[in-house]
Amino acid sequence: MKIVVCITGASGVIYGIRLLEELKKKEIETHLVISNIAKDIIEYETDYSVKDVESIASFFYDEDDLSAIINSGSFKFDATIIIPASMKTVSAISNGYADNTINRVADVTLKERRKLIIVPRETPLRTIHLENMVNISREGGIILPPMPGFYHKPKTIDDQIDFIIGKIFDILDINNNLFTKWKQ
Repeated sequence: MKIVVCITGASGVIYGIRLLEELKKKEIETHLVISNIAKDIIEYETDYSVKDVESIASFFYDEDDLSAIINSGSFKFDATIIIPASMKTVSAISNGYADNTINRVADVTLKERRKLIIVPRETPLRTIHLENMVNISREGGIILPPMPGFYHKPKTIDDQIDFIIGKIFDILDINNNLFTKWKQ
């Protein structure tokens, strides 16, 4: 399995970092793009350096490298996850504005009918934000807001982060025990 992970300039970069860590544990090949703004947010919100995050991934690409292999439909990968997804990125994807590596790989993912998972990080949402997400959903993209669940009785922030990563793994059919599944 090959997964493209894009971390954009929204609060919540720890979701993307944790996703990379869990994919690495599963020995899944990852292709990482970090937006320039996200690099600043990583330094601000976490104890990780950008180099630390880059080293978790199997491959790393610059946000402005439109010749990167992941931007070609002939490069076979299974899914793209944009986590967190800024509203700027959501808007660009919704409108087919593929001006950088992140937006282009999302465009390729949709046109090739591969899995695109968007983890939007904004609140509250404007109508245009919602409409952009609806447009992506209509094209087959999956919108997975990082909304906490409580049926697994989380005790820590890490429990809440694992819940979201577990939901992503469930969509990708990756076996996981990151949270206790709903039981009746």
